[in-house]
Amino acid sequence: MAESILGYLGLGLVLALAGIGSAIGTSAAGNAAEGGLKKRPEASGNFMVLSALPATQGIYGFVAFFMMLNKLKADPSQGLMIFGIGLCVGLVCMISAIRQGQVCANGIIGVSQGHNVFTNTLIYAALPEFL
Repeated sequence: MAESILGYLGLGLVLALAGIGSAIGTSAAGNAAEGGLKKRPEASGNFMVLSALPATQGIYGFVAFFMMLNKLKADPSQGLMIFGIGLCVGLVCMISAIRQGQVCANGIIGVSQGHNVFTNTLIYAALPEFL
């Protein structure tokens, strides 16, 4: 019973932490985009793409949630393992989404200042996501 409870706690952690990171990351990039639109409204498409990138970690957390849920349902005695995986994956998703949002925000600022950095920013922003 205790193993099962830990497992469900791990499920909650992976979903919550990944979602929190995505919310913070997309907010950071979105704030930069709002400022950038004042200078370069024609770059709104680029700003939107860069602002949306940190949301992918929330999706990964959602996918991990269902994968782990199936494992926990199949074998409730694996609850401690599911808890550990949920905590670790959730933390990695959270931190990478926040850092990715910061990279994207800096790229948005560069684009708004007239620099041709959109493609490079996409590449740099993908690096935290690889984890």
